[in-house]
Amino acid sequence: MPAALGPVQAAAAYRTAQAQPEAAAQGADFGATLRRAVEGVVEIGHSADATSTQALLGQGSVTDVVLAVARAETALQTAVTLRDRVVAAYQDVMRMPI
Repeated sequence: MPAALGPVQAAAAYRTAQAQPEAAAQGADFGATLRRAVEGVVEIGHSADATSTQALLGQGSVTDVVLAVARAETALQTAVTLRDRVVAAYQDVMRMPI
């Protein structure tokens, strides 16, 4: 069973949705929303990589690395949970009798 979204992830998703009301008003499709979410996860991962590289070069702090990696891990866990729920929903629809 997929892990439940925590309150922090739910609040972040709510803030993101509130920051983009024009997309909902324009009827943005699920695919576009999902694409933006995946791009956000990738950007967070790149940021964590850059922060780690800076720390290895002696230009960053360990605290920044830990925070960036934790942020990337949380974003990845959220993406995996979302993927698992979409797959489960698809499987439920496919099992429905016609």
